Amino acid sequence: MKKLMIIAILLCGTAMTAQESNWGIKGGFNYGATGDLKWENATDDLGEILKGKEKSGYHLGVFTQFEIVGIFLQPELIYTRLNTEYENFDYKIDKIDVPVLLGVDVFGPLNVKAGPSFQYIIENELENTTLKIGDVEKDITVGYQIGAGVNLGRLGFDVRYEGAFTENTAFSETADENFQIDSRPSQWILSLSYAF
Repeated sequence: MKKLMIIAILLCGTAMTAQESNWGIKGGFNYGATGDLKWENATDDLGEILKGKEKSGYHLGVFTQFEIVGIFLQPELIYTRLNTEYENFDYKIDKIDVPVLLGVDVFGPLNVKAGPSFQYIIENELENTTLKIGDVEKDITVGYQIGAGVNLGRLGFDVRYEGAFTENTAFSETADENFQIDSRPSQWILSLSYAF
């Protein structure tokens, strides 16, 4: 994990010598869900598994873009609210995302981009229930983002998909409740950006 973060920092440092650079703000909506909720059952090894129902959330943050010989590097710092519905309650996550995307302009204003996305969960909690959930297993996890965008002057429009490489489990706060949720999201991200 530390090696990946060091590589991301080195890439950003290398990009400082880029031919062209800009920065800006961005925000928008995301639609998706976290992973499975698993109820443990003392009499049955399988227990019960519930799929999360997708809900909308939002994100807001800053980005910078460095271009080197037709390829650009775009690191971002984003605050994200992610919501998921599980039968009788909702699961809410507030997190900091740091995608580090490599992209290329493919036709006119259209570009494609992809790269790793580092995630740090600030808060995770259950709503509309008396159940309590504890902290996630790992403070920082790595997923991926892939997508396309259109730049029209200073305005940019982006659509991306974010997925996970591994699970990051949060367990019930008390042993008698005995459940766990995979906190890594699978979500679609729609963004509007403005470059200064």
